[in-house]
Amino acid sequence: MAHVSSILFNLVILLPLLLNVVVVHCKTLKRDVKALNEIKASLGWRVVYLWIGDDPCGDNGLPPWSGVTCTTQGDYRVVTSLEVYAVSIVGPFPTAVTNLLDLTRLDLHNNKLTGPIPPQIGRLKRLRILNLRWNKLQDVIPPEIGELKRLTHLYLSFNNLKGEIPKELAYLPELEYLHLHENRFIGRIPPELGTLTNLRHLDVGNNHLVGTIRELIRIEGCFPLLRNLYLNNNYLTGGIPAQLANLTNLEILYLSFNKMSGTIPPPIAHIPRLTYLYLDHNQFSGRIPDAFYKHPFLKELYIESNSFRPGVNPIGIHQVLEVSDTDFLF
Repeated sequence: MAHVSSILFNLVILLPLLLNVVVVHCKTLKRDVKALNEIKASLGWRVVYLWIGDDPCGDNGLPPWSGVTCTTQGDYRVVTSLEVYAVSIVGPFPTAVTNLLDLTRLDLHNNKLTGPIPPQIGRLKRLRILNLRWNKLQDVIPPEIGELKRLTHLYLSFNNLKGEIPKELAYLPELEYLHLHENRFIGRIPPELGTLTNLRHLDVGNNHLVGTIRELIRIEGCFPLLRNLYLNNNYLTGGIPAQLANLTNLEILYLSFNKMSGTIPPPIAHIPRLTYLYLDHNQFSGRIPDAFYKHPFLKELYIESNSFRPGVNPIGIHQVLEVSDTDFLF
């Protein structure tokens, strides 16, 4: 019994020492400490006043810096998430961010970042979510963004990005959400994006894009999981090809405010999950296929400012359609 008591006594004495050994060795990786402190030095006071101490993961009783998430890997802590949004960061994109090689999430949205996205962004091989929307970023999307093989969410909307949409985005096999609207992109949408087998949401609205839908979906078996397709407020021409009905998972098709023309092919009315269809402010003609009025899921159909002729059932029975008598040419 005395022997057992001695063992317990020794454990009570040694346990705190063992714990201290663990704490001592579980330091934040110097590379990440250096990068975050460089970022800290470049940011405005709204961020800095919450970043107390020298260690972004917290030390000596201090908590981790606000917006910084750290994970233990072996004997070190590394920064895996940086979320600093809506705090009016002013100035160029902080290139030191690209030294945080273990980042899986980078969220700097709703700030006032300017200048280009640095090509060094391609170093963040583990990144899954990149959110830079609602800034003032300029120049082109660097082709190095195609090196982010694990990326699932890419948000670049509401910036001043220009040039063509890079085909290197098609090198992101896990990409599910691609938001590029409200920029200054020109040229055609790369049809290579259709090879993204996990892509569910594609929004390139409110740009200066040209071309046709036929060019976009020319690759056989393209966009197999796409649910939402936003092409509105561009300069697209041509008609809606019947092959678009092959996108059987499509739920939202937004084509408003383009220069498209021609009739609506009947197969489009048989896309099984189609819920919202926006055709307004184009140059479409002919009749609306009757199948639209019997579609089990269609909730909204916008057709105003075209040259449609009335069909058998100009006002839908099963859903509210945004139409009026002035939308039709007799």
